[in-house]
Amino acid sequence: MTAKRARLIYNPKSGREQVKKHLPYILNAFEEAGYETSAHATKGEDCAVKAAAAACDDHYDLIIAAGGDGTINEVVRGMAEKPHRPKLTILPGGTTNDFARALHIAKDLPTACDQLTKGKTLPVDIGKIGAEYFINIAGGGTLTELTYEVPGRLKTMLGQLAYYIKGIEKLPRIRPTEVVIDYDGERFEGEIMLFLIANTNSVGGNEKLAPNARINDGYFDMILVKKTNLADVVRLAGAALRGEHLDDPRVLYRQAKRIDVSAASEMLLNVDGEYGGKLPGEFINLHAHIDMIIPDIDLPCVADHE
Repeated sequence: MTAKRARLIYNPKSGREQVKKHLPYILNAFEEAGYETSAHATKGEDCAVKAAAAACDDHYDLIIAAGGDGTINEVVRGMAEKPHRPKLTILPGGTTNDFARALHIAKDLPTACDQLTKGKTLPVDIGKIGAEYFINIAGGGTLTELTYEVPGRLKTMLGQLAYYIKGIEKLPRIRPTEVVIDYDGERFEGEIMLFLIANTNSVGGNEKLAPNARINDGYFDMILVKKTNLADVVRLAGAALRGEHLDDPRVLYRQAKRIDVSAASEMLLNVDGEYGGKLPGEFINLHAHIDMIIPDIDLPCVADHE
């Protein structure tokens, strides 16, 4: 019988180089789980996209994406359009690790390996916007820009604190934008401070921002913050940390499979924590598009019935 093959695609520089330090353990763990495992270290932008596409073309059985949310996004982009898509699993090696946090994958990499080699397979949704793909979050508005404005060195040194520092710097520059948003037969027209389209319940390290998001239900969770003043933005941010924002009159919350967003002025997109181009854009939920190995536990981000 031919052995199953796994391809580890990892970012050697992300998250204080944790993946690189634990490389022998990771390779051995998946070998012991029955996979003939090889590794590819990324060397720059889109390297993980190409490596994931090659692993699909070579008919690997499993891709292990190890790094931050940006690395995971690149791997998903490389897999998304391939006729043969291996199973996917992820090891958190970045700063925020939103997607891994949603799946309750341990930050400690040896523990994460032990979880996943004993895990279960779940078909998960991904998002498509134009020619791009995302697995966790997309959004637009001034505040969403800060994730890709934080320099890599600062992220490595300060971790999540770097985002808060940058966020405080940006607060005085927040301005509303006139938008038209069509979603599953409904429409919103007006000025907003930001919009978020979530595929999981973990956004920016906060699991209460989109608490009802499920990774396998075929729907996005859309959150719009309507035009408001700076003081209210700060108050809303506090409410969001407590999970008390969805009923606020300044917030529009909906679930939808297809969301079309256009803006009267320039609005940049954030896709899985990285710059994702500019509006307009149509966000499409690709239901059950990738089979993922996740921890064999009950997870808030997983729907019981699809």
